[in-house]
Amino acid sequence: MWKRLGSLAAAILLTVTLAPSAAAAPNRDVMFVGNNWDGTVDLVDARTFTKYQRIDVVGDLEERKASMTPDQLVAMLVIRQTAGEGHDQLVDDIMVSPDGRTMYVSRPSLGDVSAFDVATGEQLWVRRVDGYRSDHMALSPDGRTLLVSATTANVVDAVDTATGSITGRFESGDFPHENQYSPDGKTIYNATIGNVVAPDDPLLDAAKGRRWLTIADAETLRVREVIDFGVGIRPFVVMPDQRTMYAQLSFHNGFIEYDLHERRRTRTVHLPLSEEAKQLRRDEYPLDSAHHGLTMNGDHSKICDAGTISDYAAILSVPALTVDRIVPTGKKPYWAATSPDGKHCFLSNSDSDDISVVSFDNPREIARIPVGDHPQRVRGYSVPADVLTS
Repeated sequence: MWKRLGSLAAAILLTVTLAPSAAAAPNRDVMFVGNNWDGTVDLVDARTFTKYQRIDVVGDLEERKASMTPDQLVAMLVIRQTAGEGHDQLVDDIMVSPDGRTMYVSRPSLGDVSAFDVATGEQLWVRRVDGYRSDHMALSPDGRTLLVSATTANVVDAVDTATGSITGRFESGDFPHENQYSPDGKTIYNATIGNVVAPDDPLLDAAKGRRWLTIADAETLRVREVIDFGVGIRPFVVMPDQRTMYAQLSFHNGFIEYDLHERRRTRTVHLPLSEEAKQLRRDEYPLDSAHHGLTMNGDHSKICDAGTISDYAAILSVPALTVDRIVPTGKKPYWAATSPDGKHCFLSNSDSDDISVVSFDNPREIARIPVGDHPQRVRGYSVPADVLTS
């Protein structure tokens, strides 16, 4: 009898001990939308499309401006009149820690990157990057290293996510843009777009500078390989085999397939222009972008291409690269991101201030979600439910 009572007591104790874990808040799939011109990030449920909190990521704006040197203030004005189209660029890219509790934001006009608590919005640290402007980022799979493109310094800074300290850097071409880690976390891919504020006349193309794909070792930051594309590399996707790459290019309405081992373009996909887009001069393309936003579904069988100047999303099948459907979106879709479940493409419509949600399997717009001023980047993550507020 005493043995049975002892076993019962042990079982009760084990139940009590495990209860907090069993009752832990489940994760939810959330899209983080960076509103570039008003300095906020909107959190949107990736399944129900309902909105959670809006996080102000420039609560320190006046403090940061007061601490700037004269040349940094001049740079801020230049960014406002060029890439910012008359506005300060306050949110470019967003990354979220593997535990879903910390958000990292690059703030171009402030030339820095900052960390925030997702649940409270509290700023945890801030770090200026090299040069004057911060841009695209990438987070290592272990969450310890944040890569930030330092646009005007032509380097990629590596930041310790725990402290905000810059621990290293590697050189890139001109105007480093998107960064990606390989799935195993051992390789870094950085693409450069060239000087997008240089004249757009083809006769002056050399003024755009070095438009490279730089491949670096993630541990040492040593550059392994540089591939000169000779044209700005916009958003890109490297397939899991780390050989096939799909990339949008400056001024091109579509994208290319590229063999990284053989260093050659294998296919070129041409996508349609709207009647309005057909009337645009080359120098009227937004920062040299014809299409700016490229992502794939969960099993890499579909591509979602943001037709920026033509206001659509193109869904294509892989590997055939045939068009399933051209789906109208809001105005000037400037990024495309896949939901954490791999089923939907979220496009940030920067001119109409909303997000288009497009289904991969049955290509159509299934939702249009209003967000803040000039949504630039959207990223999808699975985060604990207890960091979210309605």
